[in-house]
Amino acid sequence: MKSAWSGGAIISLLLLFMVALTYAASQGMPRIAGMAIPLWILVGVVASQWLGFIHAYLFQTERYYDVIGAVANISVVLSMLVLVVQLGVGDYLLAGCIIVWALRLGSFLFLRIMQDGGDTRFDNIKPSFSRFLVAWTLQASWIFLIQLAAILALSDERALPLGWLVIIGFVIWSVGMVIESVADWQKRQFRAKPSHRGKFISSGLWARSRHPNYFGEILAWVGVSLMALPALNGWMYLGLISPCFLVLLLTKVSGVPLLEASADQRWGGDAEYARYKRTTPVLIPRLF
Repeated sequence: MKSAWSGGAIISLLLLFMVALTYAASQGMPRIAGMAIPLWILVGVVASQWLGFIHAYLFQTERYYDVIGAVANISVVLSMLVLVVQLGVGDYLLAGCIIVWALRLGSFLFLRIMQDGGDTRFDNIKPSFSRFLVAWTLQASWIFLIQLAAILALSDERALPLGWLVIIGFVIWSVGMVIESVADWQKRQFRAKPSHRGKFISSGLWARSRHPNYFGEILAWVGVSLMALPALNGWMYLGLISPCFLVLLLTKVSGVPLLEASADQRWGGDAEYARYKRTTPVLIPRLF
């Protein structure tokens, strides 16, 4: 009972925060049936993840968690392109970056979970209705909040031109995408070798950061927010919470803390791992 109440409280707070933030940031924006477009996008994102939760809970599976998240990310962008009339080159470039990122990450995570047979993060969560629903609601929050700057920019009635900030943001996004993609590929290749079973990766980008894939993802979304920046004004600047939320999520909630705890449990008594942890930054890669 206590778990259900705490789960309900978390979900309520997340929804209240997102609604209040979006309502404030979307003042003066185009409306459909009396509600601003970003608020409709929020409703659609939450509904899609809760529908995914219903299937996942009934069949006690997390196999489609990541792919449903990727589809929702892409659907948000495509919905914006359909709903908004005035679009510029910058808008299309911004939308394209998000679609490419979602396709790459979604396909990678889906193939990984199909090959591994499951995701151990959900082993203790799936049986609990409230905790599993929190996980899906967190994914809805992740989908919406990391895209909020882009959603607001695409909702703006002014077309976004291909200016310097858009170009600089695109370059930063490209660097982040390369880092994230290469890091994921290196780890997958490392794990594919039978001789590496039970060992930790400390080569390639992983020799410079313990979580280079997360660093790349953060960099990519900083680039997206920078691309969106020229279209923002007034309360729309609240959309710049996007990269801040991602940093908070990955470093304090579901990314780095979980993986660090798991690694400490597996290799905490390994002197080589202790040296690796002592000499390798947790997130921002060392250059030398």
